[in-house]
Amino acid sequence: MSTHLIAICVLALMFVIATALPINMGVIAFVGAFLVGTLVAGMQAKGIMAGFPAELFLTLVGITFLFAQAQNNGTIDWLVRLAVRAVGGRIAAIPWVMFAVTALLTSVGAVSPAAVAIIAPIALGFAAKYHINPLMMGLMVIHGAQGGGFSPISIYGGITNKVVNEAGLPISELTTAFVSLGVNFAVSLLLFFVFGGMKLMRQQVPKAAAGRSDPMPPFGATVAVAAQGPQIYGDAENEAASEERLTRERSSAAVGAIGTPGEAGAGASAGAAAGVALNEGATFQQIVTVAGLVALAVLTLLYKLDIGFVAISIGLVISLMSPQVQKRAIGQVSWPEIMLIVGVSTYVGVMQKMGTISWVGDSVASLTSPLVVALLLLFVGAIVSAFASSTAVLGSLIPLAVPFLQAGTGVDPIGFIAAMAVASTIVDVSPFSTNGALVLASAQHIDRDVFLRQLMIYGGIVTLVAPVVVWLLFVVL
Repeated sequence: MSTHLIAICVLALMFVIATALPINMGVIAFVGAFLVGTLVAGMQAKGIMAGFPAELFLTLVGITFLFAQAQNNGTIDWLVRLAVRAVGGRIAAIPWVMFAVTALLTSVGAVSPAAVAIIAPIALGFAAKYHINPLMMGLMVIHGAQGGGFSPISIYGGITNKVVNEAGLPISELTTAFVSLGVNFAVSLLLFFVFGGMKLMRQQVPKAAAGRSDPMPPFGATVAVAAQGPQIYGDAENEAASEERLTRERSSAAVGAIGTPGEAGAGASAGAAAGVALNEGATFQQIVTVAGLVALAVLTLLYKLDIGFVAISIGLVISLMSPQVQKRAIGQVSWPEIMLIVGVSTYVGVMQKMGTISWVGDSVASLTSPLVVALLLLFVGAIVSAFASSTAVLGSLIPLAVPFLQAGTGVDPIGFIAAMAVASTIVDVSPFSTNGALVLASAQHIDRDVFLRQLMIYGGIVTLVAPVVVWLLFVVL
């Protein structure tokens, strides 16, 4: 067996192990990089470490640190509830508020599962209170998170743009961002009408309920609160907590948020504090945090400053105002997600030095027509991502497609990258992916066995249909 085939088999084995066992794929990837690099490619440790993505590491640490503080001081919770109150009691607008808020969060840098973990309990609480289809509400949250996930300053967008730029391929960052948003919005619009949107448009909450200003969710809903404890990060590489633990954390947070003694600890205290702040309006610290999030977008988009350094700098300013919140935020940094991404990136770096990436691209391009190759790559991305990590797929499959795109096959790189971005992330509605698991864990007031089957069916349909649709729209046409 050639060294290239060995490297590819090891990569496939990583996905299998990370899917079957609760082991972080990043840990497996680091070990794989060491073993393949030294034993197969004859590389020194220094050469292996050259593939470590230091810039991406700093970006992930800075972004997740900043959003952990925004969650802990109640800023995210306040913004969500403020947006929902703005709809003035129109029930049909609630699912779209959830879509918009999660899209906004991920578009400015929140990790997609973090946004879903924050918004899903509130969204499904509204669904239970006002008889909104829970499947539709949960899917609106996930599609919103994925829709905003490819903005130039987002985690997914940063990974994709970095990989493509390093390969020297042409890319339109805004094209990828708007394609992702457009496809997810179109799917959400279809879901809205399929699952009773017309009926919701004829309903409205009484003004007395819509105008409440207590710490409970708007319109009087008391069945769920935003996640206040440690943030839930990661994709389906199994570093996410078990469904049972997720449910227990949310129950503890809910107990703390309504002021009843419980075992929620620091998370419950943060929930209670956030409730008081919501009752009295935004605190000074929350206003500063919002200003910091705006500054993050301005400084990185307009002035092209490094997003990692800017995020950590803003986080430091917030930390000086509340050192105890900062202490918790350090522990809430997305270490599993960071380990996953930098581990896979390091292994891909080893494969690049070995020449495996170029070898695979040349081999695939010679198998059949370029359009069929593109479709096959999209299916691989969708299927793997439905059971494993979207970030890992983006970090590994795009480099594998680079030689194929550089070979003059006629496939537009910009269209293919946009299609791969959508195909590899829209399938996170699967209950085996972290976003789907988070929504399932938040569904505490319905038959969860039925809900699980619904997510499995919908996830299967999306996994089979999405690659074909985006292939036709952005590669063939």
